[in-house]
Amino acid sequence: MGELVTWAYELAREKLAVALPRRWQHVQGVAMEAVRISDVFEPHGELLIAAAVLHDIGYAPDLATTGFHSLDGARYLTASGAPERLVNLVANHSCARLEAQLRGLAAELAAYPDECTPVRDALWYCDMTMTPDGEPCSFDTRAEEIHTRYGPEHVVSQFMAQARDEIRAAVQRTKETLVPTGLDTWDH
Repeated sequence: MGELVTWAYELAREKLAVALPRRWQHVQGVAMEAVRISDVFEPHGELLIAAAVLHDIGYAPDLATTGFHSLDGARYLTASGAPERLVNLVANHSCARLEAQLRGLAAELAAYPDECTPVRDALWYCDMTMTPDGEPCSFDTRAEEIHTRYGPEHVVSQFMAQARDEIRAAVQRTKETLVPTGLDTWDH
């Protein structure tokens, strides 16, 4: 692993492993999937892995200032000197702009451009095909789990209802990218 990925693991472990062990399990699963598919996204494989490792760092209790983990994580990573592209991927993971709108934080998140690339889609794929316990699952299973965990009135459930088609499209684009490599055989 490169320096960026090593740094990302150390930082995420420090912030999540003890404070939020289940979140840390999810992050580790997302990261393992990113490692598994990273060669397909070269020369950006290391970036994909680092973003997967750091995507939920904003949940760390000492970082959660707005209550919106994508924005809190991006702000922390910016202050930590992380590369801008990594910060932007974390800020925008899994269609965060729609959740930012519901939370009244769209202007703040807009400071972090969404690159809308295959690497971005691959990050969404890794996140949205992994359970909270770090086990692979289908996107539909993950979306239903989120809805059940938060309940229908919660902003996260409302966000998922709005973002479902856009996230599903990113997951599907990534799956299609993986088909020629044979890496699509893990059925999510």
